[in-house]
Amino acid sequence: MNKKNLDESKYAQKAMELFQEGFNCSQAVFLAFEDKYEMNHREALMLSSSFGGGMGRLREVCGAVSGMFMVAGILYGYDNPTDQEGKTRHYKRIQELAGEFEKYNSSIVCRTLLGLDQHKYEPVPEKRTEEYYEKRPCLQLTGMAAAIMEDYITKHPL
Repeated sequence: MNKKNLDESKYAQKAMELFQEGFNCSQAVFLAFEDKYEMNHREALMLSSSFGGGMGRLREVCGAVSGMFMVAGILYGYDNPTDQEGKTRHYKRIQELAGEFEKYNSSIVCRTLLGLDQHKYEPVPEKRTEEYYEKRPCLQLTGMAAAIMEDYITKHPL
């Protein structure tokens, strides 16, 4: 996925705008698709707030990827705990989305994407300065996750 793809994706552009406004990566991706689901805006913000920084800055699964998974869940997920076929279909979908993201980034893990050697349990988010945007790939990763999700929706209409 290149810059051209991000420039052509309205959801990538929206996710990156939201990220630049200060929303975390997960919120930015999930909220970019707000026109696709019925949920109170505040609830969408609150629900997606825990996944930024690789799940509360634990640097685990990338928050943009988690946001993409939340969009997939709300649009295509299952709601019957005994629906083995539905669960399988959905888990396959999640693995496909993860694979697509990983294809371009070699990982879906935040600390790997950021080039960090180990866990850093620091709850305080970094200030969003020009320097922050220069050293962190988060803005582009947020756009990429949204573009991948948009492409999936296009290929699998609701």
